[in-house]
Amino acid sequence: MERDQPSLHMNSGKGEMSYANNSSIQRQMMLKAKFILEETITRLYRDSSPNCMKVADLGCSVGPNTLLVISNIINMVDTACTHCDLPTFQFYLNDLFGNDFNTTIKLLPDFYTKLVQYKGHGSCFINITPGSFYGRLFPSNSINLFHSSNSLHWLSQDPLLECKDAASVNKGHCHIVSTSPPEVRKAYLKQYQQDFKLFLRSRSEELVPGGAMVLMHLGYHETPRRTSFEIVSLILNDMLMEGLIEEAKLESFNIPVYEPTVEEVKHVIQEEESLFLERLEVVITAWDEGINIEGGDDDSFHGENVRVEIISKHVQAAMEPLLSEKFDAEVIKELFVRFQKKIMQIMKVEKLESATFVISITKKA
Repeated sequence: MERDQPSLHMNSGKGEMSYANNSSIQRQMMLKAKFILEETITRLYRDSSPNCMKVADLGCSVGPNTLLVISNIINMVDTACTHCDLPTFQFYLNDLFGNDFNTTIKLLPDFYTKLVQYKGHGSCFINITPGSFYGRLFPSNSINLFHSSNSLHWLSQDPLLECKDAASVNKGHCHIVSTSPPEVRKAYLKQYQQDFKLFLRSRSEELVPGGAMVLMHLGYHETPRRTSFEIVSLILNDMLMEGLIEEAKLESFNIPVYEPTVEEVKHVIQEEESLFLERLEVVITAWDEGINIEGGDDDSFHGENVRVEIISKHVQAAMEPLLSEKFDAEVIKELFVRFQKKIMQIMKVEKLESATFVISITKKA
């Protein structure tokens, strides 16, 4: 995500289109990847038993998923502490300055109450740490565990900013599509490599020796997969052709997201010699996985429509603030009406799936 643009955040609040109410698909990804987090924490406690477990959730966003991460980690440490007392926990919730931290903070009193009731353990302290994770956030040798979910595919800036003729290099599109020239993907890859390298170097400085990271982000795996970002780009191109949006606005807009290959991820990690890649798994998730239709109407036409609507709301909750920087409310409304129709058409002929890379990394002692 761009360091200086507060618009790069999820929809705030608790309304119908908020990220807090439209992130069940991301929650499903987290649950499917839970086994690697468990494995990492078990290994961490096999090698050390910190009295105060300091954990940072990077790109925490807003809503119940943020607190789910904290609950899961506390439970996993509890399980791993077979021969030691449960430590004090210090959690740091990080995201960009424009993130809606207030909605999450308001959930904390109830969270603390339940933690004491179910665990009998009140030694849990939660802090807010705003700022870009593409750079330093914490003192050296201070963090035991970093966690990041559904964030690292967001780049620090528009990857085509440095292109001499950015307006024409990906003419009519705001993301990588099948017709994009090779230099577009190269520019996105270059920005990803720079960002991820800086991220890893910063975390390596901040981790204690033997500390660990569990990272999850979207990736490109095996057969070409459609992405929501590609579909948004194709629809905006259609709207441009129909005269519904201004050419200058689209030409000055690029979605700062890159989904790397496994090889591209490994290459950057291997360059950071202080870190060791313990494991990298690819988790495939259907776009509508985890979506439950009330009334058990899943297989009907009505159920299909509802699933498509929910998918669209999830994408809108994540992208609306970014789109709002360039396009007015009517354009965005029309975009997501068309988005629903588009994915309905696609789902009739192919599976819509996402590949999530789940990465476990340890800092060499």
